Amino acid sequence: MVKTITLFRPVGLEELELIEQSKWTRFPPRLPEQPIFYPVTNEGYAIQIARDWNTKTGSKHGYVTRFEVDAEYVAKFERKIVGGRDHEELWVPSEELDEFNQNIVGSIAVTQQFIPDETN
Repeated sequence: MVKTITLFRPVGLEELELIEQSKWTRFPPRLPEQPIFYPVTNEGYAIQIARDWNTKTGSKHGYVTRFEVDAEYVAKFERKIVGGRDHEELWVPSEELDEFNQNIVGSIAVTQQFIPDETN
């Protein structure tokens, strides 16, 4: 049995729709100006990004995704602390995202959603 690690990825509506189109199995390719794919190591940090960042740009929808990745495979990627000690990300070069997607075990799931209040 493959040992896995749980990771999280905050996404906006546009990225979520592309994940759904993949039948919840992969993340879409990065844009040319996005050289790194940044999954995060804890849900609290993902919630903070989805709620405080994704809801301010684009569709103004923020979602937290959770997924499992082969632990041996993912160990090769550098972990970065980018703020407080809970702000830990894996830095996956965009050219390796296809292989990263192939090492996702199971489905990508949405655990939280932050939708704009249409009454304001």
